[in-house]
Amino acid sequence: MSETPASILLIDDHPLLRQGIKQLVEMEDDMQVAGEASNGPEGIRKAAEIEPDLILLDLNMPEMNGIEVLKQLREQGTAARIIVFTVSDHEDDVVAALRAGADGYLLKDMEPEDMIAELKQAATGKMVISDRLTTLLAQALRSQQPQSTAQPDYNSLTPREKDILLLIAEGLSNKMIGRRMDISDGTVKVHVKHLLKKLNLRSRVEVAVWAVEEGLHKR
Repeated sequence: MSETPASILLIDDHPLLRQGIKQLVEMEDDMQVAGEASNGPEGIRKAAEIEPDLILLDLNMPEMNGIEVLKQLREQGTAARIIVFTVSDHEDDVVAALRAGADGYLLKDMEPEDMIAELKQAATGKMVISDRLTTLLAQALRSQQPQSTAQPDYNSLTPREKDILLLIAEGLSNKMIGRRMDISDGTVKVHVKHLLKKLNLRSRVEVAVWAVEEGLHKR
């Protein structure tokens, strides 16, 4: 991480929770809360003003729910890592958030030190998902695959695609993969598109979950 602290925008309608997170983050040298919002529209405005590195986004809010906020943030081109932070462990919410462009999904019942550790991982460009959601997510994605779909075949990939797949399994973004492999974001994007097609998977989230399930991330 750079010497500049990672800036965080909190979008949550509970003032006490925002205050608690702020106090936790203030104890860290490499992160700082740059702004707060108590609802979706305010959060979208502040994201454009502040241009934070990370956005911690509640799912259930009045006026506009977290999924809608997430979609609008992505539509307006925010470069921030967006982490959903919620009480909901329903598989529909998890899948919807990740498909709408979330870079992580954390549950509010996690230990404070675990949350800080996950935020630090997110700030380095990694995808973060609460441990107990990984199995649920894998089952949800599997159940949504058509029964006739061929099983993903790791050996159908080129050596370069295999390397990229393993980095996706680590939760790295295209930009981070490009840096690691010394290639452009655009080149990474093309490789990701090809490996998704070969594996018959629909998103990098599905790739990451499948790779972890198959134990490929340990290679």
